[in-house]
Amino acid sequence: MDTAAKTVRGKDRYKSGVMEYRKMGYWEPDYEPKDTDVIALFRITPQDGVDPIEAAAAVAGESSTATWTVVWTDRLTASEKYRAKAYRVDEVPNAPGQYFAYIAYDLDLFEPGSIANLSASIIGNVFGFKPLKALRLEDMRFPVAYVKTFQGPATGIVVERERLDKFGRPLLGATIKPKLGLSGRNYGRVVYEALKGGLDFTKDDENINSQPFMHWRDRFLYCMEAVNKAEAATGEIKGTYLNVTAGDMEAMYERAEFAKELGSCIVMIDLVIGYTAIQSMAKWARKNDMILHLHRAGHGTYTRQKSHGVSFRVIAKWMRLAGVDHIHAGTVVGKLEGDPNTTKGYYDICREGFNPMRLEHGVFFDQDWASLNKLMPVASGGIHAGQMHQLIHLLGEDTILQFGGGTIGHPMGIQAGATANRVALEAMIYARNSGRDYLAEGPQILQEAARHCLPLKQALDTWGDVTFDYTSTDSPDFVPVATAAE
Repeated sequence: MDTAAKTVRGKDRYKSGVMEYRKMGYWEPDYEPKDTDVIALFRITPQDGVDPIEAAAAVAGESSTATWTVVWTDRLTASEKYRAKAYRVDEVPNAPGQYFAYIAYDLDLFEPGSIANLSASIIGNVFGFKPLKALRLEDMRFPVAYVKTFQGPATGIVVERERLDKFGRPLLGATIKPKLGLSGRNYGRVVYEALKGGLDFTKDDENINSQPFMHWRDRFLYCMEAVNKAEAATGEIKGTYLNVTAGDMEAMYERAEFAKELGSCIVMIDLVIGYTAIQSMAKWARKNDMILHLHRAGHGTYTRQKSHGVSFRVIAKWMRLAGVDHIHAGTVVGKLEGDPNTTKGYYDICREGFNPMRLEHGVFFDQDWASLNKLMPVASGGIHAGQMHQLIHLLGEDTILQFGGGTIGHPMGIQAGATANRVALEAMIYARNSGRDYLAEGPQILQEAARHCLPLKQALDTWGDVTFDYTSTDSPDFVPVATAAE
């Protein structure tokens, strides 16, 4: 790598023609990022023959002010301020031909409080740039000055627990199955049985909106009838995530308002509605005292592959800024993609007030959240009661464990499936609070509880040996090294 390339200055900088990006001011190896800079870390894979420094400078240029040739209108601006600056390029460990490029952006490049504007620059045209084989946005650091322009989660973990009157344990949920095809009445029956059996929440799935077999209004009516009956039967506060995703914002607001009129404490949206719609719904949720659940539908199309796309840790950061209260963040042990250390990084981003750099978790920057509310991570996809000790150990207490098939597929029925999950959770939390090594003794703790709970015994008999042991496609590039003192 030619790290010594110098920026061309003076009148030669603005001569007509084509100039290397690194000579136009987009490579500044001596640059010290300001506290007010937005910093992005890209994984770049240059085309054969393209110098990594030039590739990094090109990413900085094309995601800020540059185009393919010199333009004299640069002289009408404070161009040196507005140019993004690649200031560091490192080889990626154990990945020949890939490089980490650190790029700093002046805060004035971004509209306050707009994920749409931020992403239009950071993941805009630059991702189709021909000199790169692949490009991935790995992480970002937002200055406090920028963080404070966003409202953050509408409700937050602390207030959500207060509203629900549920403390000291993960919350339990279930996605209604089958996700498509049920009538409104049968859908509501599933909600009632699951909540009565011991769950805190049930939820719509990402693609249940308003289809011919079940109009959205019918679903909302039957679901809230089920919630009210379950609350009366159990004496607990219950909820069901009513998906208000629709083809336009007017329809989404109509559905959300109806959910509020029916007494729902929570509404749900899908990631595919777009960043502007997500922020609009977050503002509505805060104004109307509603919890806002975000299903990350579609994220795997650009977060899963390690060489190209956007890391989910960035999406988690954007969504915490945008203002959702829940986000699906992986299970590790379930059927969906998730390396343990990478997933821990996602959960830390959701729940910590300050994220220190943890390279072993894929977190490259310190991030101060400046008192933004915390975001509740949701574990969903192929999990069951037999994994309860692993889930609590890996994911912690402030999370929602959603057992869809692991509730509705129970051999004794939906209510029994919910009871099995609730008993397994309560037994594991009691063991933890009693000082037992609940991770090592987890199977034994579950078997002890199952002696007094037939639904749990049948759940363990049915799914106890089910695992999804596949190699993750997105694991951290760094691992901690033991020191002599350790």
